[in-house]
This record gives sequence, C-alpha cells and structure tokens, in this order.
Amino acid sequence: MDYYYLILVLPALLFALWAQFRVKYVFAKYSKKQTQSGLSGRDSAELILQSNGLGYIPVNHVSGNLTDHYNPKSETINLSDQVYNSSTQASVGVAAHEAGHAIQHSTGYLPIKIRSAIIPITTIGSQISWPLILIGLVLGWTNLAIIGVALFSLTALFQLITLPVEFDASNRALKSLAESGRFTDEELVGAKKVLSAAALTYVAALAVSIAQLIRLLAIVSGSGRRKR
Repeated sequence: MDYYYLILVLPALLFALWAQFRVKYVFAKYSKKQTQSGLSGRDSAELILQSNGLGYIPVNHVSGNLTDHYNPKSETINLSDQVYNSSTQASVGVAAHEAGHAIQHSTGYLPIKIRSAIIPITTIGSQISWPLILIGLVLGWTNLAIIGVALFSLTALFQLITLPVEFDASNRALKSLAESGRFTDEELVGAKKVLSAAALTYVAALAVSIAQLIRLLAIVSGSGRRKR
C-alpha cells in the first residue's frame, strides 16, 4: 500500500479537482452577468493595453473553451470563444488578466522573466524524471533515482514561480479596470471572483507538485536505507 500517496498526493489531487470545478462554476455564474458598458472581452483588453502604452499589441480570437493566453513571442493576446466577443463580467476579468501578462512582459517583471527562462529545462526535466526514478528504484540505483527526483523538483519550482506571476497579472488587471472608470463596483467584484477562482487552480497545482515531491523523496530515501 502506497501510504504516501494516500496521505499526501490524493488529498492534493482532490483539492485540484475541486479547484477546477469551482473555476468552471464561477466562470459560468458570472458569464450570465452582462456589463452595463457593453464592453466585450476584446474591448476590455484593448482598453487596458491602450492605457498602458501597449496599443500595438493585437487581441485575437482563438477557438476552444478557456484557452485564453498571452503569447510573448508573437506579442499577441488570444481570447477564447466565451471571452472574445462576450460582454460579461467573466469575460472582462479573463481578458483583463491576459492584458496584465502583457504589461508584465513590457515592464520586465522579474518573476515572469524567471519563469520564461526555466521553461525549457522544466519541460525536459518533467519528461525524463519519472523514467530515471523508476529505473533507479527497480535496479537499486539510488543515485539515479535521486537525480530523477531533483529533475522532478523543477516542476514544483515552476509552479511556485507561477503563483506570483498569476496573482500579479490579476492585480494589474483589476487595477486597470477600476482606473478606466468604465465598470461598476459590482462588475469589478464579479471580475475579481472569477480571477480568484482561477488563481486557486495554480495553488492546487503547486500543492500537487509538492505532495508528489515529498512522496518521491520518502520513497527514494526509504529505498536507499533498505539497500544499506
């Protein structure tokens, strides 16, 4: 019986599932609340970009559900079907959040620069960490398993750095929306609740990574002791 999984990873996974459910519920709830100004997600993103001297950044439409993102390579904001043309509190919040990421890149926000820099090594580490851990455990090569765990820890590091990036983007978004004077207090509250629910998914992802990391450390260290 993998007790480490039961007491560490499983609760974190349940938390992550709840966070995913909540963000969908909150988004659906505030997707039914129209903005009085009639500004769509695209309009809101462009409003924020203009006010921050980033009017040259295009706001594009992409297919999919909640596939919204800012692409720093092409310098484009890409909004999904439910956000691009929708004039709801949810769409305004999501679009403003992506504009917040654009502002981060333009101002050289340090955490987002660090996150971008470690993406390649994190991707490689996540791909080869599990094979190294499994081979090390099966063959009794503890040092190889430790290397695998070290590579896996990069995933937790990436999730940790992601938290301030996402929270800061939301804070920038809400501040810009408030300063525009185009949205009521009720609409700002709705946008904030949507972004808060979304932020919880990043907290959950970090919790899962940390729980898995602790589990792997315990398993590998236990294997090393048995070997001696």
